[in-house]
Amino acid sequence: MAGTWVGIDNFHTIFTNKAFELAAKNTIRFELICLPLLLGLSLLIALALYRYKRIGQFLKSGFLIPMAIPVASVVLLWQFLFDSKGFINGFISKFGLDGYDWMNSGSAFWVLVFAYVWKNIGFNIIIWLAGLSSISPAIYEAARMDGASEWQCFLKITLPNLLPTIYITFVLSLLNSFKVFREAYLIAGDYPHESIYMLQHTFNNWFRDLSLEKMSAGAVIVVLVLIVPILLFQRKQWSQL
Repeated sequence: MAGTWVGIDNFHTIFTNKAFELAAKNTIRFELICLPLLLGLSLLIALALYRYKRIGQFLKSGFLIPMAIPVASVVLLWQFLFDSKGFINGFISKFGLDGYDWMNSGSAFWVLVFAYVWKNIGFNIIIWLAGLSSISPAIYEAARMDGASEWQCFLKITLPNLLPTIYITFVLSLLNSFKVFREAYLIAGDYPHESIYMLQHTFNNWFRDLSLEKMSAGAVIVVLVLIVPILLFQRKQWSQL
């Protein structure tokens, strides 16, 4: 009946829903793999570009190209590369090897990981470079005169001064990781391989069935999943400043 108070019944419903459980597990797995990978790899590249500034100016523009490519074009590129009759399988067949169904096996998850990192690494590199440029070179010179190694300079100077940048990069990477589900949905449709069945697929199916109570409860859970780590990371950052 309309207007009836249901308490936490909607949350109980989604937590006992097999589709939501699978989507949540895949999402958590995706976050735990992609965020450290993207943050670490982009920082290493930014450090190299900052150190070798001449070649860095050219390479920096190259890393930004994926950001300028529309999602629809990215989907076509991924289908061209990883389809069962795509470029990679065609290349493998030239060596007498059998092709592989990338998007209908467990490899689909790693294809999605690669898509996320490839799409967002350039943006993170720019943020890291901005943070590195704000550190005075005089601090490094003084440390080296006192006998500090490159590793000691990184641990004692670079990382502490990058704390605000680390926070910004983490938050933006976390938010962008929830946008990669567009690619998963466009590539594989409503019911992809179970390894890339993400929250967007679940919400899309609930919307199609007009399951508004499930969508509302699921939206609350997603907001909490986003806000809690951001607040914890922010608290950790301010405690170290």
